[in-house]
Amino acid sequence: MKIVYSADHALHNTRTELSGGQLVTPFECASRMQYICQALAKQGLGPLQPPQEFPRQHVEKIHSRDYLEFLDTCWHAWQAEGNQGEAIPTVWPSRSMPSKIMPNHIEGKLGYYALAGETAIAENTAAAAWLSSNIALTAADAIVQGETSAFALARPPGHHASTDQYGGYCFINNAAVASQYLLDNGFNKVALMDVYFHHGNGTQAIFYERSDVFFSSIHGDPVEAFPHFLGHAHETGQGEGQGYNLNHPLPTGTSYDIWAEKLQLSLQAFQQYGADILVVSLGLDTFENDPISFFKVKTEEYLQMGKALASLQLPTLFILEGGYAVEDIGHNTANVLQGFLRHRPG
Repeated sequence: MKIVYSADHALHNTRTELSGGQLVTPFECASRMQYICQALAKQGLGPLQPPQEFPRQHVEKIHSRDYLEFLDTCWHAWQAEGNQGEAIPTVWPSRSMPSKIMPNHIEGKLGYYALAGETAIAENTAAAAWLSSNIALTAADAIVQGETSAFALARPPGHHASTDQYGGYCFINNAAVASQYLLDNGFNKVALMDVYFHHGNGTQAIFYERSDVFFSSIHGDPVEAFPHFLGHAHETGQGEGQGYNLNHPLPTGTSYDIWAEKLQLSLQAFQQYGADILVVSLGLDTFENDPISFFKVKTEEYLQMGKALASLQLPTLFILEGGYAVEDIGHNTANVLQGFLRHRPG
């Protein structure tokens, strides 16, 4: 399996996250990658390969240019106002303030482009986000070139990022960018399976009216879990995309057995759809000891998850998303890949 990685992911190293009414050290942290790299090496997975740099146009097919310009210039605009801390939004265009006029001030722009207030932006956040997208594109290109599987060991994650909003630690939607690249280079129908505990609201929104990507997600019920305002079972697509969005919201304490039943439903839907490639948004926060999630998947059960994903017998691209039990994320990640490779070598 091709594994694409760059140590420069650590350029994004914010110090602050708003959680539980306090500013805390972010749960999405650079040390996650250290544990994953160690576990991959221990299980003989690799070697790790550096990413190529791709033209911006691949990302611009998913994200609006004004949003990407904001991402590139946010930090400098924030500093120009004399702010000492990291850039965190404090005001939003709420239901009672529906104006479509873009603010000039960076405080207003942050609120316009942010879907949530926990995610800070620092000096090198944009550079790391662009690097993360290049890691995903490099892994996708490996499959275009004939590899049967690849893993984009990318950070920061991406699945919460929509066409023109960031949040939930996500800035560029790597899975969406990679899926579009695959469609542009010979594939016809993408099955995009999101196994992150938190619903992939950004990915759903991007493809909701399209039929060339079938998006499915198994996640904490949004009435209880972030991002709260998307991810319900009745959301099945719209227009051309009707029937190509499948959500499985699940309650607190969900075990792997119940979770796996929903995965099988998604895999069956992908088969009926006639997908010719599988993209997996690989979040590991379904783990029983994850600090900000509430499913109960055990380390050894990630082997079964990998085996189930292999059953489609499709070229498969894994893209790292979340997972915040830092000392366990390496074992859990490696187990998914090992479970996959034992039943789908490549």
